[in-house]
Amino acid sequence: MPRRFAGQVHKQASRFLRANLLKEEPAWYQAVLENPPLPLPPRAPASRTRFDLSPAASTSSDPTIASSISRRPFTINYVEDKLRRQFFHDHPFEAFRPVSLIESAKIQDEHPIQGKQWERLRQHGRNPTPEDAIRYAVNLHEHHGKSLTYAYAAAVAQFRSLRSEREVTIATAKLEADVIGIEFGRTQVERVFGLEEKAFDTWARRGPTDASALAARKRWKAIVEKNYATGTWSGGKDYVRLWQEGVRPSYLPVLDKPVLTAVGRDTAPDAAAKQAVAKAAVDKMLTPRGRAAVLKIDFMALNTNTHPPSFP
Repeated sequence: MPRRFAGQVHKQASRFLRANLLKEEPAWYQAVLENPPLPLPPRAPASRTRFDLSPAASTSSDPTIASSISRRPFTINYVEDKLRRQFFHDHPFEAFRPVSLIESAKIQDEHPIQGKQWERLRQHGRNPTPEDAIRYAVNLHEHHGKSLTYAYAAAVAQFRSLRSEREVTIATAKLEADVIGIEFGRTQVERVFGLEEKAFDTWARRGPTDASALAARKRWKAIVEKNYATGTWSGGKDYVRLWQEGVRPSYLPVLDKPVLTAVGRDTAPDAAAKQAVAKAAVDKMLTPRGRAAVLKIDFMALNTNTHPPSFP
C-alpha cells in the first residue's frame, strides 16, 4: 500500500468521492475541510537572494537546486557582520569602551546624511563609534560602488584619524588647564577608590569598638575568694553535723570593725520615725541574738572584701 500521511486524509477522501469509491461523505469530512490540519514542512527551503547567502552557496548557478540537497537552512550572513568581526579583531580595546544602554522615550532618528551624501566619516561627528565606522564602510560599498577591502580600509583610516585628533585635543586642553591653574575634580575611578578606603577605615575602627563593647558587657563579674580549707571532701557530713549542733551559716560580709550607724546621730525632725522604721525592719528579719549586732552596723560603709561576720 502507498504511504499515507495524517494531514492528507481529507485529500484522499476527496479523491475517493470523485471516483465514486465512497458513496457518502464521512461524518468528519466537512469539519476537516473547515479546519484543515497544518501543512507539512517543505522538503527544501525557499530560494534565497545572493545578498544573505554564504559565499560558497552564492557561487553556485542555481541556489534553489543546491538548497534542495540539504534539509538544513542556510545561515544568514550580512556584510556588517564580516566588517564588524574584522574591525574588533584589529581594534580589540574598542570593546572595553563604556557604552550607555539606557533607552530614551522614543527611537533615535537616523542621521540626515545617508547614502550618496555620506562621503566622509566626519559628517556624522568628530567622535565616531565603532558602529559608525562599520556603517560608513557598508555605505561606501553599497552606494559608492567601492569594494569591501577599499571601503573597510578607508573607514578605519578616517576612524583612527578622528580618534587621534580627539586624544591630542584633550591632552592639549589638560596642559593648558595646568598652566592656567585650573584644578579638576576627582574622576569616577578616584571616587570609587575613596569609597573603598572609607569602607576599610570603618572595618579598622570596628575592632576597638567591638572590644570596648565586649568589655562593657563584662563590666560586672563575680570575684570568688578561694579561702577554702585544704583536705578531703566529707560528702556533706560536716554540714549535717554543724546543722545538728545548731550552728547556722551566715553569708553577710564581714566588717573590719563595728561601725555605729548614723541613725543615732541623725538630728533631722523625722529622725525618730526613721529609727522606728529601721527597728521594725530589723525585728522582722533577724533573731533576737543578731538584732543587737545589726543595729551597730552601718550597711552603707560595708567592706565586701572581707569574710562574712559571725553573729554572737
